[in-house]
Amino acid sequence: MTTEIIFAGFGGQGVILAGKILALAGMSEDKYVSHIPSYGAEMRGGTANCSVIVSDDEVASPVIEHPDVVVALNLPSMVKFEPALKKGGLLIYNSSLISEKPQRTDIRTIALPANEIAEQTNNARGANMVVLGCLAKVIPGMISGVKPFEYALDEAISARNKKFNPINIATIEAAFSKDYDIKG
Repeated sequence: MTTEIIFAGFGGQGVILAGKILALAGMSEDKYVSHIPSYGAEMRGGTANCSVIVSDDEVASPVIEHPDVVVALNLPSMVKFEPALKKGGLLIYNSSLISEKPQRTDIRTIALPANEIAEQTNNARGANMVVLGCLAKVIPGMISGVKPFEYALDEAISARNKKFNPINIATIEAAFSKDYDIKG
């Protein structure tokens, strides 16, 4: 099992952090991982994306040309990365902020209301955590449930922000507990 994922959004949505947490969760389950962040010219409000590979085998190259999964948290990210998605790949897009439908018909899609799910858990800035729960649910064998994210959050989050880990776990759990309508 090897899953190549691109996380993309604007600065401040936590796409780089989500990628790092996924990579750490994979490491906690003895998977091979790669995480490459990429920032736009500005931080908050500019574009940000990262490439993550989670694999049962060694990762030969961290470069992803045609990902298995694209997670787009805003419309510019969907427009930019949808064309790169491999045929039959999965596009998870934040339907809270993206009203347009994906253009391609040879891929699978999930319209994920990430902001709404995050707000239901009183975690208004937790759309990135929602994505992690969704990924763990819909990509069999990549991450075994929510538990690996507890370790990953403890590793990834600074001491002063660890107080947010319980709400982040609750947000991941809420997203993991949902059933997703995969189109295509």
